[in-house]
Amino acid sequence: MADDLYSVLGVSRQASQDEIKRCYRKLAKELHPDLNPGDEAIAERFKKVSAAHAILSDPKKRASYDLGEIDDTGQARQHHGYYHGGGGHGQDGVFDDSTLEGLFAEMFGRGGRRGFRPAERGEDVAYTLKIDFLEAAKGAKKRVGMGDGKTLDIAIPAGIQEGQTLRLRGKGRPGLRGGPSGDAMVEIQIHPHPLFERRERDIHLELPISLGEAVLGAKIDVPTIDGAVTMTVPKGSNTGTTLRLKGRGIAGPKGGARGNQYVRLSVTLPPSPDPQLEAFLEAWSVDHPYNPREHLPER
Repeated sequence: MADDLYSVLGVSRQASQDEIKRCYRKLAKELHPDLNPGDEAIAERFKKVSAAHAILSDPKKRASYDLGEIDDTGQARQHHGYYHGGGGHGQDGVFDDSTLEGLFAEMFGRGGRRGFRPAERGEDVAYTLKIDFLEAAKGAKKRVGMGDGKTLDIAIPAGIQEGQTLRLRGKGRPGLRGGPSGDAMVEIQIHPHPLFERRERDIHLELPISLGEAVLGAKIDVPTIDGAVTMTVPKGSNTGTTLRLKGRGIAGPKGGARGNQYVRLSVTLPPSPDPQLEAFLEAWSVDHPYNPREHLPER
């Protein structure tokens, strides 16, 4: 017996699209094969959940499923008889293509095109793929499991953005009666990075520096998406000073020019009090008074 797709996702038939999306994401996190290696039962359930979401997340497919026009695999149901709901030739009803087949057969006999149905393109299938920040920035190749147990090899182009959808032609459901297969539509979601923040093609990074590096200047190593590079901190740098690393950002479309990386400095004191530093500053402050807040408005 076919699975009820609503039961598979654990939602009611009146569930909103947002509720269906939330339930799917929750189940997908719990059941993903990468988190349950070797558990065939969970892998099978993950396939069913993915297949159910592919239909119920699409309003048109969901409506067709609710009307009984497609089954739980997304395939069109076969209808028999001249009219939906039964009845003879003298009754009112709704024509479908089997009605026309019957009429052709009656008009032309066995030589007519009885049983003829045109080829149909297969349904598209939708997937969500989460990738790491660096995979999105530099490109990657990923292999993911599909709802029918097959695997899908996906080439992630460098510079892909959150929410962008990749179309893999011919990787959807098989066509009917020799028709072409549908496409696989893969929506990309990107895990945030603990250091880097992306803004268009530029990368922003907040980098702590010591008091000595800020006052005296220094050459320090700075992380980038390609690995650490050496950067010069000018003398007298302050918290908020922003330096540019040209061409160290995200690649442009089709190999276009890369963005930049912007490094915002943050002066950081030692983790514990330093008596020598305190003594020096007490003496220094007497002869070098200044107010860093004098530019602030009074109200």
